[in-house]
This record gives sequence, C-alpha cells and structure tokens, in this order.
Amino acid sequence: MSTLTLLHTLFEYQAWANGEFLEKMKSFDAELHNDRRHTAMRLINHTCIVSQIFAAHLTGANHNLTTDNPIDTPSLEDLREAVAASDRWYLTYLENLTPDQLSESIPFVFTDGDKGYMSREEMLTHVVVHHGYHRGEVGRIMGQISLPIPWDTYAVYLHQTEPLRRLKT
Repeated sequence: MSTLTLLHTLFEYQAWANGEFLEKMKSFDAELHNDRRHTAMRLINHTCIVSQIFAAHLTGANHNLTTDNPIDTPSLEDLREAVAASDRWYLTYLENLTPDQLSESIPFVFTDGDKGYMSREEMLTHVVVHHGYHRGEVGRIMGQISLPIPWDTYAVYLHQTEPLRRLKT
C-alpha cells in the first residue's frame, strides 16, 4: 500500500469517526452535563481549528489565526458542519497530491510564533493523529458520565466499510 493510499484511507476513517463522535455528542444534556459538554465541544473545535491551520500550511495560505483554540465555542451543529467541511477538504486535497509533493518539506509558523518545518506527509499524519487523540479525550469524558461512546477504531472502520474482510480468514 502506498503512503498516499494509506493517508486517504486514514482521512476517510477520520471523517467517519468524527461524524460518529459528533452524532453521539448530541447525548450530552446541556443542563446536566454543561461543563463536560463545553469541554468536549472545545476539544473538537480545537481539532477543527488545527486542521484549518495545517490546511493553510499545506497550501501556503495565510490562516490569520493567532490561537489554536479561540474563546468562542460554536454550536454543535456549526461544529459538525465545520468538521465535515474540513474532512472533505483533506480528502479532496489528497486526490491531487503526488508522491513528490507528499515528501516535500514546508516551513511554517505556529500560532505562538515558533517556526516549524514538516513534510506534507508529516503534517497530514499529524492532523489524523491529533484528531484521534482528542476524540479519545472526549470519549473518556462521555464514559465518565455514562453516555454512549462511539466505537472509534481504525479496525472497526475498515470492517464496517469493507465487510468482506471478515470472510478472509
């Protein structure tokens, strides 16, 4: 499997997992779980903002952001739309990327002003891993208050999207 193929599958998985999580986040009772709901929303918003920042790094655009977690927290529906749009952007971006571009290293500036330098492959990997890390945090919050937790694993995704894998033993 090529790196581009793997990254494309990982971003498809990410879009699936993000959708599952945002659907389950509807289970938060806004009054009963207000603080935990707010924390969960801020974590997912943070992942979306970081994805937007790295999309700008990947394309050489200016993101005009000075923080990776703005004070304003969007509504769950607005967050769902923003995350889905970001996931679609990455999937489209990968469709037009070449192996040479994937290995190209790009200098950039973090929101705190520190300089960075990563290959496109490293940036894309960072975005997927970063989302997974914070979905895990949100899952832990949901579990602590006995809310349903999505079954967010790459293996589950692969077997749900390719059920014939179960027949290959």
